[in-house]
Amino acid sequence: MTDWLLDSLLVFALLVTAVAALLSRNLFRAVVVFIAFGVLMAVAWVRLQAPDIALAEAAIGAGLTGVLLLDAVSHLGGIRTGESNRGGREQ
Repeated sequence: MTDWLLDSLLVFALLVTAVAALLSRNLFRAVVVFIAFGVLMAVAWVRLQAPDIALAEAAIGAGLTGVLLLDAVSHLGGIRTGESNRGGREQ
């Protein structure tokens, strides 16, 4: 009985994190939510009894890609927050 509850909660968490990553206007927050999505996806692969894919997802999807995206966001500097300046002029 608890299996379907855990799986339903996992699917709901995956959907929420996916939508949050897509709709986030703050790039740093979007990357952090993307990393959380990768970790949840690894847990989903474990629940599907595919530990090899889960390990690859955790290492590549959440780990390596997350670090590279965080580095890219840090290089963006002022554009990082996704806020546009008002009036189209530099202030």
